[in-house]
Amino acid sequence: MSQSPSSSAQAAREAVAQRLRSLRKEAGLTVAELAAACGWHHSKTSRIENAVTAPTARDIRAWCAAAAAVDQAEDLVLQSVNAEGMYREWRHQMRRGLRQVQADRMSMYRSTEVFRIYSSTMVPGLLQTEGYAAAVLRIVAETEGLPVEDVAEAARARVARSRIIHEPGRRFVFVVEESVLHYQLGDTDAMAAQLGNLLTAGALPAVSLGIIPMATPGRCAMLQETFHLFDEALVSVELVSAQVNVTQPQDITRYAHTFERLRSMAVYGAQARELVLRAIERLR
Repeated sequence: MSQSPSSSAQAAREAVAQRLRSLRKEAGLTVAELAAACGWHHSKTSRIENAVTAPTARDIRAWCAAAAAVDQAEDLVLQSVNAEGMYREWRHQMRRGLRQVQADRMSMYRSTEVFRIYSSTMVPGLLQTEGYAAAVLRIVAETEGLPVEDVAEAARARVARSRIIHEPGRRFVFVVEESVLHYQLGDTDAMAAQLGNLLTAGALPAVSLGIIPMATPGRCAMLQETFHLFDEALVSVELVSAQVNVTQPQDITRYAHTFERLRSMAVYGAQARELVLRAIERLR
């Protein structure tokens, strides 16, 4: 159900590869011609274009020079550095374990006033109950080979972090797919408690909870990985055990636009409550 924690980092690598491939084609160069102009074997060009090998800054500058696109080199270098930073962040987090990951995120939450969160796979962390969080984190621990002893404490830390939604001075806008209400994580009691908590949290003054019905006609945005927008400063793509940070302004703007498109498809208030109540009824 959930995607690999490295999927967003891989997508960032592939975006760089796609831009480089487009530059080559726009210049009318074959793979072999580009390689000859850069002074390397044609297999290296193929590996870079297929996101198998990450290009160095020197590779990118040589590529852009060969494709008569020197003006795009530095932007691509920055984009590539950011993509590789995502990989380093992911590996670092996975090494540290689930419990520490949950604790580390608190400072970022404390400095944010407006949270915009979208999820297509599970209830967002800030709305999770301890039982639901434990079920989610146990799946991740078992899948990724992390210590299962961390799960209970990590779940408690996640719930403790979520108390921030009761503190004044912040706004929380959640958008989830209706399917999230039906993915049963944990036993029936844990799932029922989680859905009940959505009803409670959705009624809080600082919380806006939107649900995109499965039967929404003419979707105007595709399903996305779970992501958080922290004010206008940072996008965090969260895949339970990992967190990929996006800091480039143009990328943050792209996520913000995507969030607004997703938000426009959601239902709120009584309509959202009705979808949650139907999901609770199905558990009986």
